[in-house]
Amino acid sequence: MTNGMRLLRQAHFYWSDCLYYLETEAFFDSAHFLAGYNGKCANIHGHRWKLSVRVQSEALIAEGEKRGMIIDFSDLKQAVRTLADSYDHALIIEQSSLRAETLNALNAEGFRVIEVAFRPTAENFAKHFYQLLSETGLPVRSVTVYETPQNCACYEEEPCSR
Repeated sequence: MTNGMRLLRQAHFYWSDCLYYLETEAFFDSAHFLAGYNGKCANIHGHRWKLSVRVQSEALIAEGEKRGMIIDFSDLKQAVRTLADSYDHALIIEQSSLRAETLNALNAEGFRVIEVAFRPTAENFAKHFYQLLSETGLPVRSVTVYETPQNCACYEEEPCSR
């Protein structure tokens, strides 16, 4: 038996352990700051955030118009785009990180302020977006959030090795 045939047999043997993946991405522009941080990020600043989402499945849809798919790409893209749009052009702040009068003044001026229950870091956004998309029923494998083109945080729910 040639090496190629041996590898082919091994690949066939492990086929049930394989996964299919789809990925899509969306962008949003928003501002944030890190309360209590000693550095530049303590000031309000903005990012062109990139949200990259990977879904997975061991099997493809077997019947109907979506036969041969994990999920229709248009459904996946719509879910990710809707989520990104909900954070677009807003000031995202951690709850209780601004004085009430400051928050009231921003709201009175008509600024869009989104308060979140976590420190608005790329790491926390990755987990938050993972959870929100999973709640919609998507088979989410991982979510990666880019703060800049070179810097990102990724979240996936896998058992942590200790």
